[in-house]
Amino acid sequence: MTRSDQEIQARIANEVTRRHFLNNCRIGLGSMALAGLGESQLPSNAFGDAFEAPSGTHFEPKAKAVICLFMAGGPSQLELFTPKPTLNQLSGQVTPDSFTKGKRFAFLKPNSKLLGSKEKFQKYGECGMDLSGLLPHHREVVDDICWLRGMKTDVFNHGPAKGFLNSGSPQFGRPSMGSWVSYGLGSESKDMPAFIVLQSGPRGPRGGAALWSSGFLPTRHQGVPFLKGNTPILDLAAPEGRSHSDESQFYQTVNSLNQIRQNQTGDPEIATRIAAYEMAFRMQTTAPELVDISHESPLTLKRYGVEPGKPSYAMNCLLARRMVESGVRFIQLYHTDWDHHGGALDLDSTLTKICREVDQPTTALIQDLKLRGLLDSTLVIWGGEFGRTPMGESRETIGRDHHIDAYTMWMAGAGIKPGYIYGKSDEIGYNVIENQVHVHDLQATILHQLGLDHKRLTYRYQGRDFRLTDVHGNVIQPILS
Repeated sequence: MTRSDQEIQARIANEVTRRHFLNNCRIGLGSMALAGLGESQLPSNAFGDAFEAPSGTHFEPKAKAVICLFMAGGPSQLELFTPKPTLNQLSGQVTPDSFTKGKRFAFLKPNSKLLGSKEKFQKYGECGMDLSGLLPHHREVVDDICWLRGMKTDVFNHGPAKGFLNSGSPQFGRPSMGSWVSYGLGSESKDMPAFIVLQSGPRGPRGGAALWSSGFLPTRHQGVPFLKGNTPILDLAAPEGRSHSDESQFYQTVNSLNQIRQNQTGDPEIATRIAAYEMAFRMQTTAPELVDISHESPLTLKRYGVEPGKPSYAMNCLLARRMVESGVRFIQLYHTDWDHHGGALDLDSTLTKICREVDQPTTALIQDLKLRGLLDSTLVIWGGEFGRTPMGESRETIGRDHHIDAYTMWMAGAGIKPGYIYGKSDEIGYNVIENQVHVHDLQATILHQLGLDHKRLTYRYQGRDFRLTDVHGNVIQPILS
């Protein structure tokens, strides 16, 4: 081989590397291999412009925003919403085999006994909804709410059940509901994310960040968790000594470099990174302003039960209203400690405490949205990943196990019938006997009120089209006004 030949081969080796071949050769074997392997993992235009989400609604929406009040742990419908005189009469008797045979529970034993409720119920409002004394403030908004008393889910353990309600699957890795909404509709605000997560209670929800993950959707659609206090997002504020102008120059330079790489690769995650830098820069001003409640009236703070400077569920409810006003599309509040098996988490003391934490702020949120003309366009959902069993679970004290076959959630606003009771469970609260609502039906209805057809809001991944409701779900037409 001549020296000239060696020089040519060396130059080719330097210029046509494997990385160059795979990244830049759009019509060669590398591109075809990636297209075959990544058909399900890359958007159809992954080698062209940055990935674009669907163009908008499928039909006229009723809701512009969603506030999901997630009571993590599973509230007891039998202590809050569904009095069962027959269950009270049978309390202490062993549960018939016909109810437990073939069923799986988290902790209950086969010889578990039925457990009546000590709570006193009354009917309230024109709709005649049953409420216990644990939720006295809810009486004020009972006719603004649609009560779903025939809820059913498929999963009886906390983490997977939370994932099921949030993403349509008990397996982590699927996009959350807020991410689907962000993907389908985007954000009305240029200065705030489309999907924000707020947390309160003694700890975070089981499942953690997977509950607001974007899954296989582009990561710009994942939920943005706000922290407690005046610094809602870590590393958002400029370092000491850096001016706003310095920050602007920095993010413009970084974004220019990212844009060059984006043009070379067509990688949608680089587009996400560019958008994240731009959003973070704008949020340096908007996020602190959003959590600054100093301009709220003393009457408003009192109505919610907010103590300035003290993080709480009440504070998060007030922030949720402010986020709706700022154009945030999907706000999810997690409030933990609803898992009342017995022991430290008993039905007598802990349930009373947590009801006091959420009763007044939840009611104030509904009233505040209504007063400001926002309830007509804001869908509010309240509930947990499942309910509690009619059978008691005895530890140091008495409690209830997880129950998936009949429990209660509620919805309000944005075209949902107010003061309407839908669904009914049997005499002991074990099974739904009228107007069952499955979790997938709830998800389909939430998307429907946002103007999205749950069967058409899809994303192609791993060779198939995925959707929030998997291959199930029907819009709950009777509850729509």
